[in-house]
Amino acid sequence: MTENEIASQVVDAAYVVHCTLGPGLLEHIYEIALGHEIAKRGLRVARQVPVPVMYDGIRFDEGLRLDVLIEDKVVVEIKSVEEIHPKHKKQVISYLRLSDKRLGLLINFNENKIKDGITRLVNRLPED
Repeated sequence: MTENEIASQVVDAAYVVHCTLGPGLLEHIYEIALGHEIAKRGLRVARQVPVPVMYDGIRFDEGLRLDVLIEDKVVVEIKSVEEIHPKHKKQVISYLRLSDKRLGLLINFNENKIKDGITRLVNRLPED
């Protein structure tokens, strides 16, 4: 399955979760529900995945964690905030770069319509 095919499943799953739970809950609740919804579709889901950082010849895994990683290809960062700021997008781009992944989705569940809360971010993603 390509990154774009996975992303399509994630967006659909986010819609189901948002329709069921609505906006206004904690990010952790959406993380659990989204992970469950994606796993029901037969995709591999990992939550709270450490992101290694290399600095001056040392590697450390402390501090950075991906909210959700799907099929070891697509990074999903979950928010439940009033508005997405540039720092949230930079966070996902950094996760993509550090984990050598190509596609990330930033999903803000605190929107009235989930489609307004989904941002697609890429790191050298080839055309399908």
